[in-house]
Amino acid sequence: MKRFAIVAAAVILVALTVPSFAATNPFMDVPASHWAYDAISRLASNGVILGYPDGFFKGAQPATRYEMASMIARLLAKVDLDKASKQDVETMRRLVIEFRDELDALGVRVDSLDERVAILEEDIGGWNMAGHLNFDANFGTGDTDYYPHIAGKNHFDLNRYRFWINRRINETTTFMARLGSNGNATRGVIWDYYEVTTKLPYDISLTVGHSNFDWEADLNFYTASNAIFGDIDANMFKFKRDWGLTHLELVVARQTANDAAGLPSLAENLPGDLENFLIAGLANFDISERLRGGLMLYYWMTDEEIDNPAPARDSDTDLYTLGAFFGFNFTPDIELKGMYYHQGLGDDWQARVRNPDDSASAWKIILDVKQEALKFTSVWLEYANIDNNFAKQTPPTYRAITLGGADILGNKPYRDNENTTKVYGITARQRWNDTWRTFLHFSMADYDTAGIDDATNWAVSVAYRINPAVEFELMYDNIDYGGFTDAAGNLVNGGPGRVGDDHIIRLRTFIAF
Repeated sequence: MKRFAIVAAAVILVALTVPSFAATNPFMDVPASHWAYDAISRLASNGVILGYPDGFFKGAQPATRYEMASMIARLLAKVDLDKASKQDVETMRRLVIEFRDELDALGVRVDSLDERVAILEEDIGGWNMAGHLNFDANFGTGDTDYYPHIAGKNHFDLNRYRFWINRRINETTTFMARLGSNGNATRGVIWDYYEVTTKLPYDISLTVGHSNFDWEADLNFYTASNAIFGDIDANMFKFKRDWGLTHLELVVARQTANDAAGLPSLAENLPGDLENFLIAGLANFDISERLRGGLMLYYWMTDEEIDNPAPARDSDTDLYTLGAFFGFNFTPDIELKGMYYHQGLGDDWQARVRNPDDSASAWKIILDVKQEALKFTSVWLEYANIDNNFAKQTPPTYRAITLGGADILGNKPYRDNENTTKVYGITARQRWNDTWRTFLHFSMADYDTAGIDDATNWAVSVAYRINPAVEFELMYDNIDYGGFTDAAGNLVNGGPGRVGDDHIIRLRTFIAF
C-alpha cells in the first residue's frame, strides 16, 4: 500500500477521535497544493505519521508492514475509542488483526480496543434485562414495627422485587428503567426509575428523568443503616464530570405538591403541600493514594405558600445542608473516615420542630476494616452524633434488618428537644468461601434525654449460596426500644412511644435473574 493511501485511511479514523492541534506540514515533498496536504499536516501534528530523516515523506513509495504497524501503534495511543463510531472501531480492529504480530513485536497492547469492540457489539441497539427478588418467611414477632402494613405474628412477604431494563441507544446514550417494589408489597408494581444518560461536550455526563442519587452510599459511608442525609428519588437533571482525581456532580430536582416520591418527605419536618426545587452539588477529591475528601451542598428552595393548615401563608421552609467528608487509608484495607453536616433552618422548619435554634448538625466517624486485613472477618465501627432538630430527607436508620419501622431511632424526639442522639454501632461480615457467609451486628442509640431509655438492636445471620442465582439466608434480629411513659401512658417528650423489645426470625430466599 502506498504511503499516501495509508494517510487517506488514517485521517478518516482520527477525524473525530483525536484532539485537534494546529496543523503544520514538516515534509518538503508535500506542497500545499497536494490533495493529501491537509490530512498529512493533521496526522503529523498529532504525531501519528513520521517522515524520513532527510525531511521527506515519500508518499508514493510502498510502506513496509513494520511502518504500517508503527503508524497503527501511534494511532491507538492517540485515538479516544469512547468517541469512535462502531464502524471506525471495526476498521481499527481489522487493521490490528492484520498487523497483530508486528504490534506484538512492538509491545503494543490492544486490550482497550478489544473492550470497546465488545461493548459496541453487545450493547448497541439491544435490550438488556435483569432482576432480583427477596422472598421472606418471618416468624415470631408480635410488634407491627417489623412489617407495619401487615398485622399478625408470622408472615410470608415478597419483601423486594426489582426488574431493570437497559438499552444502549448509541455510543454515548443509554436508557434505564426499574420496575418493582421495595419493602412494602401492598404498593403493587411501580416504576421506580426511568432515566436517559448521555454525553455532553467537555466529557460531561447528563442523566434526565426520575432518578436517584445517594452520595453517602456512593462514597461508602454507611452499612447496616442508611444515609443520615440523602438517598433522594425525584425528577431531576444530574450532571457529572470526572477528571480522574477530581469528581464533580450537580443535581437540579423538583418536588411537586403531595409527591410521595418527592424530596424531603418526612411528616415531622416538611409539609406535604409545598412545592420545592432542590439544587445539590458534590465535589470529591482523591488527594493521594491514602487521603480523600470533599464537600456536599443541598439547598431546598420553597416556591409555594402553605395552604394547609389554614390560613394560607407564605412559608419559610428553605433549608440548606452543607456536608464535608474525609477518608484516610492506613492500608488499602483499613480506612478511617468521617462526615459532618451543618444545616441552616428557615422559620417554618424551626416552628415545626418547636426549637429556638436556627441551625443543626450531624456527624459520624467510621473505622472500616476489610476482611482482607483480618482474613476471617470485616469490621465496621461507627459513632454518630445527630441533633434532635436535624431536618432529614429520609430518617437515618440503624438496624440490621430492612423490615418496616423496626429501628433503634424509633423513639428519637425531635420536637421541643435541643439535645443530641448518639449512636454506637459495630457490624462484622464473614465470607468463608463462594458458598457460605455470616453476619453479626450490634447498635445502640443513647437519646441523652431524661425519661427515654437507650435502644439496642442486635442480629446474627448465616447465608448459603446454592448457585450463582439462588441464596438462602437465616437471620435472627432483636430490638429493644426501652422507653419510658408518663402517668397518661405517653412517652415523655413526644415520639411514637415504642416500648419494650421484640424479635424476629427471617428465612430469606434471594433470587437473581
